[in-house]
This record gives sequence, C-alpha cells and structure tokens, in this order.
Amino acid sequence: MTMPSAPGDWTDLAVSDGTTMRAWTARPAGAGPHPGILVLQEAFGVNAHIRDVAGRFAAEGFVAIAPELFHRTAPAGFEGPYGNFPAVMPHVRAMTRDGTAADLRAAFDWLTGAGGGARERVASVGYCMGGRASFLANATLPLACAVSYYGSGIAPGLTGRAAALAGPQLLFWGGRDTHIPPEQYRAVDDALRAAGKPYTSVVFSEAGHAFFCDARPDYHPASARESWALVLAFLDDNLSRE
Repeated sequence: MTMPSAPGDWTDLAVSDGTTMRAWTARPAGAGPHPGILVLQEAFGVNAHIRDVAGRFAAEGFVAIAPELFHRTAPAGFEGPYGNFPAVMPHVRAMTRDGTAADLRAAFDWLTGAGGGARERVASVGYCMGGRASFLANATLPLACAVSYYGSGIAPGLTGRAAALAGPQLLFWGGRDTHIPPEQYRAVDDALRAAGKPYTSVVFSEAGHAFFCDARPDYHPASARESWALVLAFLDDNLSRE
C-alpha cells in the first residue's frame, strides 16, 4: 500500500526502570501542537515497515513514535527476518507486562513533552504483538483511544484489564488468521462488553494474520486499505485532529 510517508529519526528515551530505549520518531509539517500516536511493532522489530507506518501517520498530521520494545534483550536496531520466529521468540518471551508498561509510558511522555504533542490527544496503534501492547497502553495510559491489529494474546492475557481502558478501542481481526482463532477475538468482545467499554471489532473475512503489512506475503491489499480508512475515521472521531 503505497502512501505518503514523512521522514523520521531515532531518539533515545530514559525508561523508569533505569534502561535506555531507542525509538523512531516522525513529525508532521507545520506548527503544533499535533495529536500524537504510539506505533507499536510486530515481533520483528522497529523495521523499515514500522518506520514507514510511523511516517504515514506523520504525513496525516500526527507526531508518531515507535519504541524498540525489545531493548532489554536485543541490540539497538534489531530486526528479525519475517517468518523466522525462532530468531525473535526469545525476545518476545523475555518481555514482561511491567516492562512494556514502562516503555509505553516513556514513549507517551516523549510525545507529550519533547515531541510537542497535545496530552489529551494521544492514541496508540499496534500490530500483532504490538496490538496486544496497544491494548495494554489503553489500560495503563490516559489515551484518547487505541487501535489493535490482530492483537495476539489480548485473550486471555489482557481481558482482565478491559475495565481499565481509558478510551475507545478499535480491533481488527483476520477471518483466515490461523494464529488467532475466532474464540479468542470473541472473548475480547465479551470482556469489553461486560466492562461497558466503547469498542469496535472488525473481522475481515478474507484476510489472514498480518494482513496490513505490505512487506509480508500475508498482505491483503483490500483489507489493508479499508482498515486504514477506518483507523483515520476513528482517530478523527476521538482526537478531533482537524
């Protein structure tokens, strides 16, 4: 999906546990303050695709930040090859909820500090592992809203946090996703409904896992385009970015 993408650069963030984390940042043109968005990686690192997605949001008027969530166990700039799960799984397994929450807080603080974003107009978006992290961000930060693409592990791992969500949650799933069966995303719906939280859950029946990533064989162009339009409308509704 070829789209305008603003340039970006790396910045170093201090995390509350004493570690230092790199993050890719991209800014829109023009004077702010702008709405901010956390762009949360797949298991393959803050690679060229994730950096491009951050740039796409910057081109739409957001200050974007994509933190390296593997910074405790992987070298700076780590990028795992698509399809080689053994190369990335040690880093995925080493992640903790507390550590991830601290990383998300550091990225949020940059957005609303040095990044120049408006504190009440911050959202998150994440993909697979990052989709789970985006749900966690909504449960731990004062976000206006959050988006999760095929968030692996939201159910059962985070459904108990549904009542803590700060803002509306948009969730995308692939009807042909062999990694996340329907009973898992239905459990997420059930938890959000029981908690009385505003949410939208969309299943693209012809899409598999990772359907948004145009650098992977699972890319499904129609579902990617339609989901992008829904994301922008959702952000407009909840952040009033115009």
